Amino acid sequence: MPQVAIVAGSSSDAALVEVVEKMLDEFGITHESAVISAHRMPDRIREFATGAVGKGFEVIIAIAGLAAHLPGVVASMTPLPVIGVPADGGPLNGIDALLSIVQMPGSTPVATMAIGKHGAKNAAIFAARIIALHDKAIAGRLEEYRIFLAEGGR
Repeated sequence: MPQVAIVAGSSSDAALVEVVEKMLDEFGITHESAVISAHRMPDRIREFATGAVGKGFEVIIAIAGLAAHLPGVVASMTPLPVIGVPADGGPLNGIDALLSIVQMPGSTPVATMAIGKHGAKNAAIFAARIIALHDKAIAGRLEEYRIFLAEGGR
């Protein structure tokens, strides 16, 4: 059963989805990805967000650019932790997406990562840390990764 859901607002976010998937694979964390626009597919995003717990997901990573409403919309419809990744495109190179994600009103938190590929990688690591709170195998893989980095790995 997938532990992490990855949802992107557009197929143009595919490169960031791949970064997340690769990092989750390194930790042995199962995942499922979908492209669902909060603006163009409101019924589908509602179905996705409200059904995430029932599908066994523990964390949702939402990737979006420009107006970046996707992470907040998802967070408003699920009790699961949502990690937002601002895509690095558009006329403001992701600054608009970052501000849209990080400036959530009180009561609807979204953990917000950096813009682009670094944010996508950190979103996967952060999801692993959440899962590691109750999964000793993932905790062990995170510790191995920390040691790898300390020894000069990337």
